[in-house]
Amino acid sequence: MSNVNKRIYLDHSATTPIDERVLLAMQKTAKEVFGNPSSIHKEGVLAKREVESARKEIAEIIGAQPDEIIFTSGGTESNNLAIFGTVSSWDIRCPNVVISSIEHPSVLEGVRELEKHGVEVTFLPVGSDGIVSVKDVAEAIKENTVLVSIMYANNEIGTIQPIAEIAKAIRQKTIKLSDHPTIKPKIRPLFHTDACQATNYLDMNVLRLGMDLMTFNASKIYGPKGVGALYIKRGIKLSPIIFGGGQEKGMRSGTENVAGIRGFAEAMKIAEKMKEKESARLEKLRNFFAKEILKKIPGAVLNGAPLRRLPNNTNLSFPDLDGEEIVIGLDARGIAVSTGSACANIATDGKVSHVLLAIGADKNLARGGVRFTLGRETTKEDIERTIKELSLVVKNLQK
Repeated sequence: MSNVNKRIYLDHSATTPIDERVLLAMQKTAKEVFGNPSSIHKEGVLAKREVESARKEIAEIIGAQPDEIIFTSGGTESNNLAIFGTVSSWDIRCPNVVISSIEHPSVLEGVRELEKHGVEVTFLPVGSDGIVSVKDVAEAIKENTVLVSIMYANNEIGTIQPIAEIAKAIRQKTIKLSDHPTIKPKIRPLFHTDACQATNYLDMNVLRLGMDLMTFNASKIYGPKGVGALYIKRGIKLSPIIFGGGQEKGMRSGTENVAGIRGFAEAMKIAEKMKEKESARLEKLRNFFAKEILKKIPGAVLNGAPLRRLPNNTNLSFPDLDGEEIVIGLDARGIAVSTGSACANIATDGKVSHVLLAIGADKNLARGGVRFTLGRETTKEDIERTIKELSLVVKNLQK
């Protein structure tokens, strides 16, 4: 197929195509290991063994112990379990939760629901670069703070947060509060990070990063949809949000998706192996793309930090234009991009991006935001064609 007729997919932050190696592993498991992991007969034992093998493989990749991995249906459920599970586990009046203003909707909507039930939520600002201040995080922690949730890398603008530094600051602030002559908190705030977008490209070692809870998701790493996980550090007690048969150590009832979990583990192993080389390749393409667009399209604005961002992410705003019209125009020309989070588009009914507003973009710029996220199959030729077609779409819309 020539490049002219080829569909170009540049929406890898929304989801990724499944890797053929992952698919083969899943098909083999689905065919040969069909038992219920909770059953005690041979078929059930084999299924349980498959789940535990995958759990061990994933744990090793992130520097965790197998019993610290809880399988879920994806990033949204893992984020909800981290938030609601933490708050519900504390029997205190008016607990406080601290989050950044650019979190994924599964975090934002979760804490807004908590606010209805008397939970105090602190929304931290970010700079124009899309990065939260470590100092702001530390200063926001109070004696009633039970959870801090700061995403590792943003799903819309790709900016990378200083997670290890934040973890250290939280520990230091907690010690400082404990030493206060009149404040003796019995609460140590847990630190959660949504690492769904980071898994393909950044360090995922929980020991080096220092968080207590971490969300990750198979569909963002060329694995199957409907499978995710929450890392829960040993010794931390969360309240479950799904009840039933008590699977996943009682933290997530429901029959495990054995084939999906096997696919998740395969995707994690492949991503870890490819991480360094693929990140370097995509960073070059990303930088070339941004440089050419800013040169060829007058008024175009790069959103977020130019370098401290995921290697596959370029988020651009086009003043006085509607981002959705640009997306539709490119789609008609065989190129798939998005205006931002697919989840946010549904949840907010097409409103302008809360992330772009949070970094200081006015509504005009926010409305004209478009996200381009590259992937393993993206080539230099794909980028060159996208530059050409995007220039034409913008020019036509400006008439």
